[in-house]
Amino acid sequence: MNFLLKFPGPFIVFLGACALSFGGLIVKSFEGSTLWQILFWRSFFFSIVVLLFLIFTYKNKTLSKVITIGTPGFVGGIILAGGYAGYVFAMYSTTVANANFIIQTQTIFLAIFGYIFLKEKISKLTLTSIFLAICGITLMLGGSLTTGQMIGNLAAFLMPISFAVLILIVRKFPEVDMIPLQLIAGIGAMILGYLFSSKIIVSSHDIILGFIAGFFQVGLGFIFITIGARKTPSALVGIIMLTEAILGPLWAWIFINENPPIVVLFGGSIVLFAVVIQFFNLKIEN
Repeated sequence: MNFLLKFPGPFIVFLGACALSFGGLIVKSFEGSTLWQILFWRSFFFSIVVLLFLIFTYKNKTLSKVITIGTPGFVGGIILAGGYAGYVFAMYSTTVANANFIIQTQTIFLAIFGYIFLKEKISKLTLTSIFLAICGITLMLGGSLTTGQMIGNLAAFLMPISFAVLILIVRKFPEVDMIPLQLIAGIGAMILGYLFSSKIIVSSHDIILGFIAGFFQVGLGFIFITIGARKTPSALVGIIMLTEAILGPLWAWIFINENPPIVVLFGGSIVLFAVVIQFFNLKIEN
């Protein structure tokens, strides 16, 4: 992976966001697999990627790096595993646009949780972004009339909430390494998929899709963002990551003809605008 270091950090993060943007399309392309089977195979191959990345990065210190994340890292990994389950559930049950736009609210939840648990101040700009995000989400949820879609929308919130909680844990315990934590998250999500599946055997078509989802879509996305973020300001990383929310619905529209209602696109645009405000606010504060 050393050749990646020759590229600008923002470009590597952009590649990661592009890889992640195919998540909804891949989940909806499975044939016959339940959402729990999808979660199992996606997480199985993702865990392999993370393990290989850990071995490549830390070599004979891999096991000790995993152990040193301690209880906070283990808890953070389990929480993130729930977020991964919510992601698959959402992409399986609602539109790609709805899920992607809701997932982008992670910075909003981070501001709220930071205020509640870390006593961090909330600026007027942050309050504005929170208000706009609530308005946008209300419009989006109002456009989801079926019970299945509404449940999928609610499940989508697990991802940004789990991510916000994870960042709080890292802030509270800065010694926690995010990379081994991802391995715990992948294994945890895989176990969830196994426990809730009546069987894990699926068609070869779906196993290939699980491999693509876990190894390339999430795996490479995770690696690119991890490497690119080292050379990119955090606020800029957040802005670039919005590419996922824009490209995700585009791929679903092009390849599976999924057309979200105009009200969802309008509400999602408001959410993205709110997130951009919050990113600029973070840049000003730092």
